[in-house]
Amino acid sequence: MSKKCLVLLFAIILTSCSVVGPDFAPPTTPTAQDWLVSQKDGVKAEPAEIRDWWKHLNDPALDELIQKAYSQNLSLKTAGLRVLQAKATLAQSVGNLYPLQQRLDGNYVYNRFSEHASGVGTDTDLTQNQLGLSVGWEIDFWGKFRRAVESQDAALLASAASYDTVLVALLGQVATSYINVRTLEERIRIARDNVTTQRKSSRIAQVRFNTGMTSERDYQQALTQLHATEASIPQLELALQQTKNALSLLLGEAPGYVDQILAQSKSFIPNAPNELIVGIPSELIRRRPDIRAAEFNAAAQCAAIGVQEAELYPAFSLSGSFGFLSTDASPNKLKNVAEWKSHTATVGPSVQWNFFNYGQITNAIRVQDAAFQQALVDYENTVRSAQREVEDGLVAFTKSQREVELRKLAVEAAQRTLNLVTVQYDTGATDYTTVISAQQSLLGEQDSLAKAKGAVPQALVTVYSSLGGGWQIRENNDFVSDATKEQMRKRTDWGALLEPAKVEEAPSRTIPTW
Repeated sequence: MSKKCLVLLFAIILTSCSVVGPDFAPPTTPTAQDWLVSQKDGVKAEPAEIRDWWKHLNDPALDELIQKAYSQNLSLKTAGLRVLQAKATLAQSVGNLYPLQQRLDGNYVYNRFSEHASGVGTDTDLTQNQLGLSVGWEIDFWGKFRRAVESQDAALLASAASYDTVLVALLGQVATSYINVRTLEERIRIARDNVTTQRKSSRIAQVRFNTGMTSERDYQQALTQLHATEASIPQLELALQQTKNALSLLLGEAPGYVDQILAQSKSFIPNAPNELIVGIPSELIRRRPDIRAAEFNAAAQCAAIGVQEAELYPAFSLSGSFGFLSTDASPNKLKNVAEWKSHTATVGPSVQWNFFNYGQITNAIRVQDAAFQQALVDYENTVRSAQREVEDGLVAFTKSQREVELRKLAVEAAQRTLNLVTVQYDTGATDYTTVISAQQSLLGEQDSLAKAKGAVPQALVTVYSSLGGGWQIRENNDFVSDATKEQMRKRTDWGALLEPAKVEEAPSRTIPTW
């Protein structure tokens, strides 16, 4: 009867397993219906194709830099290894769902009992051999292990989304650095062209001084302006080299590597298109990887509440063992351990319940719940920040285009002014101070125009990066390279975890059931 009751008890347990803790529901954060920038400013809210957004700049050198960075960037490789680590952690959690947790035991024990301890009036020696197999299974009655699997599943998806986030940021940094390089090169050319012009002007001032047509002041003012312009070039060259070095690092290479790539195309600031197709704000949630990562992190934390809540209830286990035991106590012998008559066996259920925990488990649940609420707030903040980043990029794009138009007019006027005052100076109608002022104005306007031209493609990079574009290039590719996998295989048995596996872009909320 007792055996039948035992079987009935665990049959009820197995058929009535439940899952404690809240079920995760994707959070909702309202988004704007339209962008603040209107269509008349060159922004269209049409379905956007932003997988290869850098191709809008039509620059072969940039295309090659993007591909090099994707395949070689070290920070991206680290993010890929985190995905692999999350896969191993998930597999570890899944292992807790299996019924049998096995352990093979063997020991050799020597005991010595004093005459008082032995109870026979003399010292006694006793040696025993034991060899056996023990198995145990904690029944996932409250869903603790299933919630743990759910949490690690969401953590795996979050790690994949974090990889995509790193990739989006990387591509934006590469494009930004490349545009900075081309902008600095343009500014250096402008400065050198002005040095050439100012050197000619200083020679004219020198001739006029030598012939007594003007004072030495004009000549010294010309030299001052010339040397000041020359002095600006080393600072620009310093910034250029530092930007190139940073770009080489993004490519996972030593300084100087990018020079050969940059030399393959003409040095010019990339031209951005006049219009941007950006879609609608609600598409951000489906496209931005950092928003997906925030959602998956919240899902993982929600499941962690259930893991902790299961500790409030009793844990039911089945355990058993089978083995052989022998001693040298007469008439037994140690060598009898291999004989069937020396076998031992145990089997039975067990219950463990941390009943008197003085509120520790309850407070631990509260800790997890507070962390989950933080994750929800982080998700909302991520969505809001994403909208702000796009809006900032759009307004920068439209205003930078307008600035370029006005800067071009200013450069034309400054050039015309310099031409006029140069003629006036040659005829003695004005002094050299007016020429210097015109030269300074022209150099300043030309330099500002170059920076404004660079700001337009920079804004394009900001817009498309903020829209979550670029991570799609890793589709159909694994997160870890074959060379890295081979290196890891030589060191550790990774089994099937190193095989390419698609990580879903949408979370699976299905909890395993018995």
